[in-house]
Amino acid sequence: MMTTTTHSTADLAEVLFASTLQASEAPTAAQIRLAIDQGLRILNEDCMACISCVAQEAGDHPDAFARRMHWALRTVQSLYGSQTA
Repeated sequence: MMTTTTHSTADLAEVLFASTLQASEAPTAAQIRLAIDQGLRILNEDCMACISCVAQEAGDHPDAFARRMHWALRTVQSLYGSQTA
């Protein structure tokens, strides 16, 4: 079952990107949703801390950033589909 959210796909992907989950661990949909929900609660619905983390990684490790963000975006899209803002 998909959860409705008011966050954009990009916002949710940034939260997933900043989580400790790794694509290589093949996390389940439930684990991914939990990580995103926990990340949003920790950030208190404010993605600025997340954006800072993502930007830092993009600058420090551009190749790894591209792979991880691609995974995060693809994963969020597959879980939440077009329900995101």
